[in-house]
Amino acid sequence: MREGTARPVNMVNFEYFAPATVEEACTLLARYGQEAKVLAGGTDVLIFLRDGKLRPRALVDITRIPGLDGVSYDGSTGLRLGALATLRAIEKNPVVAAHYPHLVSAIREVGSIQIRNLATVMGNVCNSSPAADTVPPLLTMEAAVRLVGPQGERTVPLTQFFTGPGQNVIAPGELAVELIAPPPPPHTGGAYYKLAARRAMDIAFVGVAAQVSRDNGTLTDVRIALGAVAPTPVRATAAEEVLRGRTLTEELLEQAGQAALAAASPISDHRASAEYRRAMVPVLTKRLVRQAYQLAGGESA
Repeated sequence: MREGTARPVNMVNFEYFAPATVEEACTLLARYGQEAKVLAGGTDVLIFLRDGKLRPRALVDITRIPGLDGVSYDGSTGLRLGALATLRAIEKNPVVAAHYPHLVSAIREVGSIQIRNLATVMGNVCNSSPAADTVPPLLTMEAAVRLVGPQGERTVPLTQFFTGPGQNVIAPGELAVELIAPPPPPHTGGAYYKLAARRAMDIAFVGVAAQVSRDNGTLTDVRIALGAVAPTPVRATAAEEVLRGRTLTEELLEQAGQAALAAASPISDHRASAEYRRAMVPVLTKRLVRQAYQLAGGESA
């Protein structure tokens, strides 16, 4: 290697644990509190450790806990994704693709195949980035996170999970073990789009997901979620209300696109300006609702 090309590594001292059960993991997480970090896929954690952005006292590796890598679907109870379910396993699952195509579309925007073979959907959620690709479709799916901890078990809707950039409601001692989502109604379609410079290898400027259910041309339910335009991923509930119970038209799409701005409070950073992000929210909202409607079996608006 030529002089000057080596990347400096910040050495971090920590205790390493590989628990065999969820209960053991929770005991360790409770013991070390905020100074513990969970390791699953490691695609973010290991980089943060290398760069010195993360300095835990304890690293709790949950990859040896059996039963956390499940990907299953039931027509009455819906989707279940274990904490160790990799993005690639979900991406390749034909049942997930059939019922939640927008989730698969979002997963394909995350890094390379090599990354997706390691990274977990739960890690993408718990990292709690405002620009996380999988979160907008999960929000439209009304997904929830199942947490296990010293006080027992609780299920938190994803709409209540995020508290700020990189922050969520997981308490010390709790482990996120599963993502769950109800089955979509008949005649439902979903779509996701990530606006970024290099798409899969870059962070989103704006991410929009839409899930649309229809009955004889009427929008019986509409869910729209936005990423990278607020401190957390958010549902665009005002836009949903514009569309719900109506017949889709170009005029109605225009109204919904403008209403989606109520959920956006973007910042300017090195990737995009706040003004550009705000300009793109209506454009992408209209596009994704239209696509979801078409995937639900509706005619073009």
